[in-house]
Amino acid sequence: MCGIVGYIGKRDVAPLLLEGLQRLEYRGYDSAGIVVTSPKAAGLKMVKAKGRVRDLEAKVPARFKGTTGIAHTRWATHGAPSDLNAHPHMSADNKVAVVHNGIIDNAADLRRKLEADGVEFLSETDTEVLVHLIARSEAEKLEDKVRETLRLIEGTYGIAVMHADFPERIVVARNGSPVVLGIGEKEMFVASDIAALVAHTRQIVTLDDGEMATLKADDFRTYTTEGTRTTAEPTTVEWEAASYDMGGHDTYMHKEIHEQAEAVDRVLRGRIDDRFSTVHLGGLNLDARDARAVRRVKILGCGTSYHAGQIGAQMIEELARIPADAEPASEFRYRNAVVDPDTLYIAVSQSGETYDVLAAVQELKRKGARVLGIVNVVGSAIAREADGGMYVHAGPEVCVVSTKCFTNTCVAFALLALHLGRTRDLSVRDGKRIIEGLRKLPQQISEMLEREEDIKKLAAQYADARSMLFIGRVRGYPVAREASLKLKEVSYIHAEAYPASELKHGPLALIEPALPTVAIVPDDDLLEKNRAAMEEIKARSGQILAVAHQEQEKADHTIVVPKNEDELDPILMGIPLQLLAYHTALSLGRDIDKPRNLAKSVTVE
Repeated sequence: MCGIVGYIGKRDVAPLLLEGLQRLEYRGYDSAGIVVTSPKAAGLKMVKAKGRVRDLEAKVPARFKGTTGIAHTRWATHGAPSDLNAHPHMSADNKVAVVHNGIIDNAADLRRKLEADGVEFLSETDTEVLVHLIARSEAEKLEDKVRETLRLIEGTYGIAVMHADFPERIVVARNGSPVVLGIGEKEMFVASDIAALVAHTRQIVTLDDGEMATLKADDFRTYTTEGTRTTAEPTTVEWEAASYDMGGHDTYMHKEIHEQAEAVDRVLRGRIDDRFSTVHLGGLNLDARDARAVRRVKILGCGTSYHAGQIGAQMIEELARIPADAEPASEFRYRNAVVDPDTLYIAVSQSGETYDVLAAVQELKRKGARVLGIVNVVGSAIAREADGGMYVHAGPEVCVVSTKCFTNTCVAFALLALHLGRTRDLSVRDGKRIIEGLRKLPQQISEMLEREEDIKKLAAQYADARSMLFIGRVRGYPVAREASLKLKEVSYIHAEAYPASELKHGPLALIEPALPTVAIVPDDDLLEKNRAAMEEIKARSGQILAVAHQEQEKADHTIVVPKNEDELDPILMGIPLQLLAYHTALSLGRDIDKPRNLAKSVTVE
């Protein structure tokens, strides 16, 4: 999993590629590399470096000129981070260079065959087999060399290929890993993410799986891996380059936490129908008759998206009275699940490219299921594969850990639950109540963010904990799970989430003064049950930080959250816990935007 950027045109390519890598570094950051050439150059020139993009930039010589190039920032899958394992990879004759996202499943077999033929490998990566196969191809055209190689490959890839004998072109291909073309004025770009493109063009073409493209400075063409021409119409992206700047914040995570009020307003805008106390969700492609035919809802996501799906499932059950549950897509796709024609499947992904979710969508479509997508990135693979869906309009999210996209996804689920409920038995009165609650969210989020200094002080008190327990009941349990994930992702403190009702069935054995417990305590019909759970913890000398709508007597500290409607309270209760994770990590000196071992878009298994 990593970032690809490429350029062909008339400008000096190295500064453009390094800038693009900086914008993609959130996708992978253990090593980086760059290859450049030009029609007048004598072959390809390459520089690679273990570490961050700044380490690569320091190694690029002053005279490193070219007008065509590809570059890469890596998140290791095959082989430890090193200069040799960094991309691009180049053939022994220095003629072929490849950057690659994805995993080649049959790389070991191909490597053995190539080594038996005398090929010497320099890296531990699966990608290097691509380079040698392309270099050994006897086809006359670069496109045919790449096509021949891809026929031998099993697995996923997004690749960009350069060849010293064809300096006027870059050939790219996609299967399961995103590849986006940027259309400029007598110049062309390619990247794995539009973040690398928007500073130069907002006209993009997104390749489909099984599709290739040839880029020249003044032209591009797309075709299948079998050679059949395809029609690709550029679309205009809505995000601008300024959306990827920090905007005066020290980190992207801090910026994105503080963008949530505006982001929630954006996901609501134009969708509320006051006349009928419902919402307009035309992109679902699900009319009232179809909605009433749904007998069950199954939500699939990974990580944060899975937790948002758990909150969404509860809202759908409460408001629409349809049985609903959420499951990790990474588990669903391997357990040969029964696919029911009366079940509505919902795929959730911030990037819209999460491989496990995409693979689950493709399997469901193969079996005839109706699948909706809830994603943030317009034109992403899941958005294109699904029968319909919703964009959450959170805007670009650069920090590896998700904050504003999680919140907006939860709000999107509230809209979907209201829509399904109003096509069934949810009353006008309850519809109006939920709409009023949704409209309160941006202001209430702003109120929470104004209390950041208080949460920062609390974080300093808990930062020396070696482990933390998060508990919640029913609506509070997915909030506890997401808060636990945020803390361990960004601070590296071990954290575990457990249903508050399950304390007596094992976790109470862990309670001691050195293990703080964060309790999610909404002011709903389970308030007394949650207070009883805190009693059990205090009886065993445990520390408690409560997140509640009023001060909790049994808690050592309480973060008070504004009250909304019961069904919407989980959306607000996650906000202060994002700040808690952020300030805990900050006090520990962590690399907040780029946590160790993690990458933003998980486009491999």
